[in-house]
Amino acid sequence: MLGAFRNAVFHPVPLPIICGLVFAQTSLNIPAVINRPLELLANAFGPLALLLVGVTLALSQVGRYWRQALALTGLKNLLHPLLVALLCRLLGVDGVPMAAMVVVAALPIGANVFMFSQRYGVAEDLITASVLVSTVMALLTLTLVVLLLP
Repeated sequence: MLGAFRNAVFHPVPLPIICGLVFAQTSLNIPAVINRPLELLANAFGPLALLLVGVTLALSQVGRYWRQALALTGLKNLLHPLLVALLCRLLGVDGVPMAAMVVVAALPIGANVFMFSQRYGVAEDLITASVLVSTVMALLTLTLVVLLLP
């Protein structure tokens, strides 16, 4: 269990977030000569991650996994926002905060899930297919979720 925790924390996704949160609690400033290149890298990371996911999608065989990918898409794109909406109602959250949480929950399967599957070598083809299917289906499901929001 300790190994799983270590692998989850010392991963390219959560580690910089944790370091940033810890650094933000200090009163230190990063010198501009260091901060500017870091900003450039940070701005490039999102598009680069999407490009790499796209390259992997282009090289993968989605056809074999389309049924399972469709099932995961239903869970992520429809059931997840429904559960978030229900929890918001139960906890008394409404208005813009509820809408924001529900819309974010309705977004397609993201690159983080893809990166974890690649790193640990688990269900790589299924996750790759699911990223593609959920992204395409998000055109419909995200529209539906936004239309159903009060």
